[in-house]
Amino acid sequence: MPINKSSLAAAALISASCIAAAHADVLDRVKSSGQFKIGFRESSVPFAYRDQNEKPVGFSVDLCRAVADRLKQTLNLPKLEVKYVPVGSANRIPLMKSGSIDIECGSTGINSARKQQVDFSVAVYVTNTQWMVKNSSGFKNAQQLKGQQVVLTQGSNVVKYAKQANERDHLNLKMVFAHDHAESMLMLSTGRASAFMEDDVLLAAQRANSSDPQGYSLLPEVYSRHAYGLMLPKGDAAFKKVVDATITDMMASGKFMALYEKWFQGPIPPRGANLNIAPSEALKGRIAHPSDAVFEE
Repeated sequence: MPINKSSLAAAALISASCIAAAHADVLDRVKSSGQFKIGFRESSVPFAYRDQNEKPVGFSVDLCRAVADRLKQTLNLPKLEVKYVPVGSANRIPLMKSGSIDIECGSTGINSARKQQVDFSVAVYVTNTQWMVKNSSGFKNAQQLKGQQVVLTQGSNVVKYAKQANERDHLNLKMVFAHDHAESMLMLSTGRASAFMEDDVLLAAQRANSSDPQGYSLLPEVYSRHAYGLMLPKGDAAFKKVVDATITDMMASGKFMALYEKWFQGPIPPRGANLNIAPSEALKGRIAHPSDAVFEE
C-alpha cells in the first residue's frame, strides 16, 4: 500500500500539537480552555481521599481549591471549571508531565529525585518517622524500648530507620514484620509488640480508627523527616508563583492553620475520626519561612 504523505504530515502535525499542549504553561492552558485539572489521591487520608459520597476531600484538596479560586481572580475566569482527576503513586508524575493534570494534591514527598521531573509548591506538611506505643506500657522515650519486641510494616521505608536506630542506640530490639499497617497496629494493640514505627500521620490514622484512640502516644524521637508539597509541572515559574502566593498568603493570614486544625485536629469524614496531630516544630518553621527545600536525605 503506498504511503499517504499528506496523512503522515497531518499525523505529525497532530502529534506536535499534542506535545505542545502538554508542555504549554498552565496559566495559558487554563485561560484558553476554561478548565483547571486537579489530580487527587483517592485514599491518602487526610490529605486527599473520597468521602462517603465519593467526593474528593482532604487538606491538600482544600489547598488546591484555594489555588483554583486564585486562578479565577488572576485570569478573570469566574466560571472556571474545576475537573478532578484521580491519580495514584505510579501514574501521578507521568500524568503531570503529559499535561493531563495541572496540579496534584495528595501526600507527595519533596525529594531530589522527583525534583528532576516535576516542581513542588512550598511545603504544606512535614511528616516525622516515630514510634507509637500504648499509654499503658509506660514507655516515654525510645531508650526504654531496649530489649523489647517491636513491629514494622513489611516493605515500609521506615524499616531502615528502625535498623539504624537499633544499631546506633544499642537498643537490642526484637523486630517483627507485619503485612500491612493494620496488622502492625493489631500487634501493638494486642501486646504482641511494644512499639510500632511509621510516619506520624499514618500512625495517627491507625490510632484514630482504633477502638481506643486515647490509649496511644508517639514517642518524642524523630528518625526521618519529609516535607509534602503540591506537585506542579516542571519549569512553569508563572504557575508556581501563583500557587506559592496562594499558600503563603494563607499561612500569613491564619487560614492555613485553620485548615490544618480542620483536618488534623478535628473530626473528619467519613466516620468523624480525629487524628489529633499537633503541628510539628518543623512544620511551624516552614509556615514561618515557606520553602520547597528538600530535608537532608
